[in-house]
Amino acid sequence: MPLQTPPLRGIHDERGAKFTEFGGWDMPVEFDSIQTEHAAVREDVGVFDVSHMGQIHVTGPDATALMQRLTSNDVSRLAVGDSQYAAITDEDGIIVDDTVVYRLPDESDDPTYLFVPNAGTDEATHERWLSYRNEWELEATVDNRTDEYAMFAVQGPNAADRLERVTDESVADLARFEARYATIDGVDCWTARTGYTGEDGFELIVPWAAAEETWTAFDCQPCGLGARDTLRIEAGLLLAGQDFDAESNPRTPYEAGIGFTVALETEFVGRDALAAIEEAGVDERLVGFQLIDRGVPRHGYDITNAESRVIGTVTSGTMSPTVEKPIGLGYVPVAYAEPGTTLQVVVRGQSKKARVETTPFIETVQ
Repeated sequence: MPLQTPPLRGIHDERGAKFTEFGGWDMPVEFDSIQTEHAAVREDVGVFDVSHMGQIHVTGPDATALMQRLTSNDVSRLAVGDSQYAAITDEDGIIVDDTVVYRLPDESDDPTYLFVPNAGTDEATHERWLSYRNEWELEATVDNRTDEYAMFAVQGPNAADRLERVTDESVADLARFEARYATIDGVDCWTARTGYTGEDGFELIVPWAAAEETWTAFDCQPCGLGARDTLRIEAGLLLAGQDFDAESNPRTPYEAGIGFTVALETEFVGRDALAAIEEAGVDERLVGFQLIDRGVPRHGYDITNAESRVIGTVTSGTMSPTVEKPIGLGYVPVAYAEPGTTLQVVVRGQSKKARVETTPFIETVQ
């Protein structure tokens, strides 16, 4: 099957980007270098094309009820312009996906939402919503609009200043996880103060046909998925398919460290299972760690105890450009999860000493 391409594939190619397959999409992995792009976001501002992320639009009299039953957080708390991070779980409380849910302005006096599933999951997520809507006989329209919108992320300590230069309406007063429409070159862009880097920043949802003029409005460092990965690991943020996977690495929000997304006072798929897990506690938890010995941890490497017994697996790892240390994430038994605990990571057949660290590894914007 051919890879899906973002609307700016040609523009990125002309800029000299290198590409990689990700979630069925042909996406830029770097433009100049991961180090250069990473530093731009930590020190100034960078812009990412994240059009591979899904866009599911839900509206109708029962839109809130449908969203409430299929995401783990409390959707009823969202006013227009609010958003929240949530998990999508199965009946056993296993994370199927994680997502951000936006409350859009009402359409025809009905509550309206847009939520963003991960790359390559939009069709399955759309079918999931339709299936449950029909089963529960709810009145809501569910549209997969992934092919209708581009998505850009402007991230870094100077992101607000950069947006103020190009938007007709000020967005600097938006709080974290607040959003509104802002106009860039006559194009209405849903602009949210959210991101995936640990820095201040904004994510913009832009009509597909207006992607080029919106992208070129940002005169700053273009960034690819390589820097996005190093940035999010430093921030201790999850990557679907690596830090959890419903098939190959099934995890609950409590194991994955996102129990704050679980609103047990609401009724959603997986709620009862998660209530039991919350009461009983988990056997394993996702932890951050830093290698003390020389080496770089990578996805799939074994984590062992001092006796060389395998106790876990690295889910994400990198040489951190910011702290200049090899860091990673992985699941270990709770007895090994306290910060300061010594572990071993097997790097290319050799055991390397590691230490459990508190995440995020850097100071992040809350």
